[in-house]
Amino acid sequence: MARAYSIGLILLCWAFAGPAPACPPWNPEQAREQLHALDMQLRQWQTRYHRDGMADIADELYDQTLSRFTAWRSCFPGVPLAPQAPLATASGPLRHPVAHTGVHKLKDVEAVRAWLAGREGVWVQPKVDGVAVTVIYQQGRLAKVISRGDGHAGQDWTTNARQVGGLPARLAEPRSLLLQGELFLRMAGHVQATEGGLNARSLVAGWMARQQPPPALAQVDFFPWDWPEGPATLPGRLSELAALGFTLPQAYSQPVTDAAHASLWRERWYRAPLPFVTDGVILRDSLRPAADQWKAQPPYWIAAWKYPPQQALATVRGVTFETGRTGRVTPVLELEPVRLDDRTVRRVSLGTLARWQALNVQPGDHVAVELAGQTIPQVHSVAWRSPLRQRVEAPTAQLGALSCRRAAAGCEAQLLARLQWLAKPAQLDLRGVGPATWRRLLAANALPHLFAWLDLDSTTLPAMPGFGEVTAAKLAAQFANARQAGLHRWLRAMGLPPTGGASLPNDWHALAARSASDWAAQSGIGPVRGSALEAFFKHPDTQMLANYLSKKGFSEFSLLESPPNI
Repeated sequence: MARAYSIGLILLCWAFAGPAPACPPWNPEQAREQLHALDMQLRQWQTRYHRDGMADIADELYDQTLSRFTAWRSCFPGVPLAPQAPLATASGPLRHPVAHTGVHKLKDVEAVRAWLAGREGVWVQPKVDGVAVTVIYQQGRLAKVISRGDGHAGQDWTTNARQVGGLPARLAEPRSLLLQGELFLRMAGHVQATEGGLNARSLVAGWMARQQPPPALAQVDFFPWDWPEGPATLPGRLSELAALGFTLPQAYSQPVTDAAHASLWRERWYRAPLPFVTDGVILRDSLRPAADQWKAQPPYWIAAWKYPPQQALATVRGVTFETGRTGRVTPVLELEPVRLDDRTVRRVSLGTLARWQALNVQPGDHVAVELAGQTIPQVHSVAWRSPLRQRVEAPTAQLGALSCRRAAAGCEAQLLARLQWLAKPAQLDLRGVGPATWRRLLAANALPHLFAWLDLDSTTLPAMPGFGEVTAAKLAAQFANARQAGLHRWLRAMGLPPTGGASLPNDWHALAARSASDWAAQSGIGPVRGSALEAFFKHPDTQMLANYLSKKGFSEFSLLESPPNI
């Protein structure tokens, strides 16, 4: 229901969120281009949602985008734009006998406390995440179902509604009544905190808007959140609705006395298995005005306290590419900081070049960020693209598992990653030797290849920028201690591929002599890994590093007859 709210509500939410963000540094032409593009995008989403029943973007992202658009308009009032009218395409041919109200959104527990001040007889319910409708029964028979539309009028959904599993064709009593409520996808033990919205609302909206009712409508249920002309108090309405067969509101309504009490139920329903998707809780007064006084706008007797957003809208400041020790290039989005749950997100990995290319995300674009497993930020999708986007090209260097063990153009990042890898405890255990140390040595051109740091000691290191005598002595001691590592750890430091359960004699020459088929015959090694191991041992850089170690006195490595240049 979020998109049925007015721009005034969005402004209210934005005001609760804190001070407005700084205005973008655009010139007048850039501002005009950006605002016109976002205005068109918002109108497209509104049409698709209200007219076609399709949500191209999550409600929380729509709200954030509309807030951003409103803020930008205040920054550039000279850009001519028609007023936003989110419900312009929402109306339909059928008038609601009683107007659908919206709800005010309360930002946090302090706003809830202020709203509850001086009130009595307040109840809390889950905010069921579905599609709002008016349902009319005449003499106990289902007579009419109208989509919410613009709050005044909507579409005739009666034909499809007759297939909705949770809307009985006939009531237990021959009663005539008008209900307002939510058509929702019935779930089995849905936990909102871990499973999110699952696009359930969009599915229901799409099914209801179809020309032919799909069989899936049998999975749809109905939560009547109000009976405008029913009993005066909420307990009375809940009791009579349950007697008529609508038991969910009574099962999921609780009286509350203060913000702490409301918070308790909000948290419980956020983490408890429920038969529906929710996006917060609704607070409502037991008493409310007569139905003929209701208007299609947020009233004083209802408020929503939504859950933390599952997704946050983030502006892409830049795209960087991180190269790992195996040559894998990982695109990383640098973001304008955004809050998601209880953390600030400034950068997020896209995993692979293929995903970056598929998303086609560039600086200036706006992405939806979510937390995977509630901990790791990840990009869900590109929310919308800026007309001012700046193109970034991916690295063109051909890197792989055997590249960049020597210093060369285009190898800086991978060589650094290899050095960081070999310093870890499982390899050579160079304690206290981190990225900053390696960067200084690389900048001093002191590392022509992966193991060249073995040439450095307490006399040569102090002559390099950034190394005092004390630091140099500690570093030299770590380099010297690495000599105690055995053959297998030095091989891992070189970049040895995974060896599964293969037998690994403590003999460089024996390992280097194995063919791909020899390796494939070993436990846990197939043809692909066998070929990779043969390629590793035959690679000139592997042989160069082995001969270097042999010359440095490592007895495990035997000299080749024609050693490559070091």
